[in-house]
Amino acid sequence: MAENHQAVKMPTSSNKELLQAHAELWNLTFSYLKSMALECAIKLGIPTAIHRCGGTASLTDLLAALSIPESKKSYLPRLMRFLAASGIFTIDFLATGECANAGATVTYRLTPLSHLLVDGDDTYAHQCTSLSPFVLAQTNKYHVTAAMHFSDWFTSDEGSASAEMPYKMAHGTDHWEIMARDPKLNQVFNAGMAADTQFAMNFIINNCGEVFEGITSIVDVAGGTGTAAREIAKAFPHIKCSVLDLPNVINSISSDGLVNYIVGDMMSSIPTADAVFLKYVLHDWNDEDCVKILTQCKKAITKPGGKVIIVDMVVGSPSTSMFEGQVLFDMLMMVMTPGKEREEHEWGKIFMDAGFNHYKTRPIMGCMAITELYP
Repeated sequence: MAENHQAVKMPTSSNKELLQAHAELWNLTFSYLKSMALECAIKLGIPTAIHRCGGTASLTDLLAALSIPESKKSYLPRLMRFLAASGIFTIDFLATGECANAGATVTYRLTPLSHLLVDGDDTYAHQCTSLSPFVLAQTNKYHVTAAMHFSDWFTSDEGSASAEMPYKMAHGTDHWEIMARDPKLNQVFNAGMAADTQFAMNFIINNCGEVFEGITSIVDVAGGTGTAAREIAKAFPHIKCSVLDLPNVINSISSDGLVNYIVGDMMSSIPTADAVFLKYVLHDWNDEDCVKILTQCKKAITKPGGKVIIVDMVVGSPSTSMFEGQVLFDMLMMVMTPGKEREEHEWGKIFMDAGFNHYKTRPIMGCMAITELYP
């Protein structure tokens, strides 16, 4: 006897809306391939190859420039088509109106985004450092594997330390301990942070340099390999700059005479200075630990008029253009750390809990803000 199937009612919507929703669902489902293809493009050296061809390169140019085995060369057009569809490159067809399926000759051009990925001394108009290391630092296997544990972590009610964040659930420990164990990852991550810091500091010094006025000494807390401190020292030679960080970071650095490197733990003690600099630090920590860090910062400021300078994200309204980038970074914090990206009222509570009297903040570089925090 045949089964009596009941028709399933579809949502009240036009076919156009349904098809659009279906397409958007597909795009979201497979969007992880965008970051993987971007990583692949960087490792192959595609942005730099196009740049060295004058900013425009044919497939023949790329095949000659890239180290790709003969057996994989036929796949390059498909990768380039995807990268162009993602906005990383632009495709130009030789004849107007022709399409790739018709066998038209195509060339690939850099976009403003891929200009940021050009490596070497010939970076985009010599105006900024390459951000390729930053991308590679964020697309490593530890990060990606941790993100795959998102749903397991969300549904876990374990009280163990490994359930504190998806990263610990995936790897049994936190990111900092993994870096201490894995020298290669440590090098990749530090290079990525240095590249992003170089980019940010160029912007900050050129557009917000007045925040360093009246300062004769500054300590960059958790300052990594010292990129930010070196840029401050070069722009303001009268400022004595120091970097405080953990042994696995500091012990790998060769002194350049510009910056004083100090091994230490910001939770325990911070060297005294006119100002304390915190770039992309506090978002790694929960509110309680942020208060501990800022309490140590307050103790370190001995000069009247001294301050803490914070470069970090202040999450804005959903109507702002950078909101998606901000909440994406908040998801990264949820996967990687006990921390979070915060709205201004959340920052304000932490500042007051740490004993500071007032602060002023302003947006910079879209997603980020610079905050001056006063005892």
